Amino acid sequence: MAQPDEQAASSRPVAFPRPRPRRAAPTPNALRAPRPFWADGIRFECQETGRCCTSRGTYGFIYLTLADRKRLARHLSLTTTAFTRRYCATTDGWVHLKNPDLDCAFLDGKRCTVYEARPSQCRTFPFWPENMKARTWTREIVSFCPGIGKGRLYTADEIAKLMAEDPLNE
Repeated sequence: MAQPDEQAASSRPVAFPRPRPRRAAPTPNALRAPRPFWADGIRFECQETGRCCTSRGTYGFIYLTLADRKRLARHLSLTTTAFTRRYCATTDGWVHLKNPDLDCAFLDGKRCTVYEARPSQCRTFPFWPENMKARTWTREIVSFCPGIGKGRLYTADEIAKLMAEDPLNE
C-alpha cells in the first residue's frame, strides 16, 4: 500500500517550465528612441562674452583636428607644423592647445582673435553631445551661456549635425 506522502505526491501535477507569456509586437512608436528635449530646436546666438573660452579646470582642453590646425595655421600665416609646435600639445594621443589650465591663447579680453578660423570644438559649442542631455543643459549650460534662447532657431537636424562634428567623436 502506498504511503500517504507518496499518494499526495502522485496526485500533484508535474511541474514543467512554463512558456513565457507572449508580448504583443511593439508598435512603431515604441521602437523609436525617446524624443530629445531639443527636438523642436533651440535658439542660440553667441553673445561674445568669452565665458566659454576661459578655463574651467578639466574643461579647459581645446582639442584640435588636423583640419583645425591647418585652418588656424593658414589664418595666422604659419605652416601647419609651425602652428602645431608653437600652440599645441598632445595628451593621451589627443592634440589640443597648450596650457589647458589657462584661458585660450587666442582670447583677447572677451574677443576671439581667430574667430573666423576657430576650432571645430569652438564652432559647435554649445551643441556638444555631453551638453545635450536635458539635465546638463538645464543645470549647467543655460545658466553658464547667455546666448541660449537668443538668436536664430537651430533645428534638430542642425543640432544633430553639429553634435556629430564634435572632434572627440572622430
